[in-house]
Amino acid sequence: MNFELSNEQEMIVRTIRAFVERELYPHEDEVERLRSVPQGIADDIKRKAIDLGLFAPNFPVDLGGGGLDAVTMVLVDRELGRANLALQYCVARPSNILRAATGSQIEEYLLPTVRGERLDCVAMTEPEAGSDLRSMRTRAVRDGDDFVINGTKHFISKADIADFIVLFAATDMVDTPRGARNRVSGFFIDKDTPGINVRDGYHCLSHHGYNNCIIELDNCRVPARNLLGAEHCGFELANTWLGATRLQVAAMCLGRGHRALELSSAWARSRVQFGKPIAANQGVSFKLADMATQLAAGELLTLQSAFKVDNGTATPADPAMAKLFVTEMLAKLADDAVQIHGGMGVMEELPIARIWRDARVERIWDGTSEIQRHIIARDLLKAHDGPTPEAHA
Repeated sequence: MNFELSNEQEMIVRTIRAFVERELYPHEDEVERLRSVPQGIADDIKRKAIDLGLFAPNFPVDLGGGGLDAVTMVLVDRELGRANLALQYCVARPSNILRAATGSQIEEYLLPTVRGERLDCVAMTEPEAGSDLRSMRTRAVRDGDDFVINGTKHFISKADIADFIVLFAATDMVDTPRGARNRVSGFFIDKDTPGINVRDGYHCLSHHGYNNCIIELDNCRVPARNLLGAEHCGFELANTWLGATRLQVAAMCLGRGHRALELSSAWARSRVQFGKPIAANQGVSFKLADMATQLAAGELLTLQSAFKVDNGTATPADPAMAKLFVTEMLAKLADDAVQIHGGMGVMEELPIARIWRDARVERIWDGTSEIQRHIIARDLLKAHDGPTPEAHA
């Protein structure tokens, strides 16, 4: 693996970092206070991102996207990850699962989203189905040329501002060694479809402004042409296209880690106690050294996983390892950053408190740390012809 960035990658990193510092950082305090991104600010960020060619970088050029490979996307997400998450998503990275669209779905959902004309959200999680997605209770029943869907989704990010939903529902049952389990299908559903109610979700401790919602479906009728992929194959579809989000989470956590280390290093050099900068004390300087070392290790692991994705050699364990290591590393790094800042580290006037608070959810969403360990162990045991745990998303 060549560790040297290309000229194009260096330019992309510089461009996005400057964009983040110029267009996103100034709005962080307001988003924290309001717990939302004002529409005018969101529109302005989106317009500027489109003008700079930063919009939908994860989609192929022939679909109107940036056509970036996985390694370069890690660099992009690392730089965006320095900022408030809600502001990052104004720059927009549409869900990779839209690439599974076919026929009229391409013109109706995929292309307008890549152009920034529409916004998507993905609805999988339910009150009784988090890590165990095959236990979901939302059901889609065939009725002529339609499906009738009933159920409830929660923790659905961006549903408050999305134009349409990529929703997963149970469409059949299959016998397994663990008993009957759901077969799942995906659907495109416009948010103004009768029978859908999107309401405010819970007040999350992490990532203020990036809101989660509850989606209630009451005899919601969806045309069969809106079926995403083959019927009953939604679980496989999700595993194919949504695995990239684990690399994205790892990369964004790297960005927050870099920002925390930079802020902590500057604070340690300028904060004077007992007549000298606190950086002169081993208790502080060793923390900085450990932060830098762990951050470098996480970055190499994440880039290696992306490199394997680009070369077609990645297994499910690769992004799982990156997400597991980096999210858990960030928790310790952010805590050390708070400790270095002392009392000011827990004051909301500084970004450090937000980085520390926001780090907590990263070990939960897009697959908990326990699920990532399960995936890694499953691949390891498979390689040694041992017994493997049941698959999870």
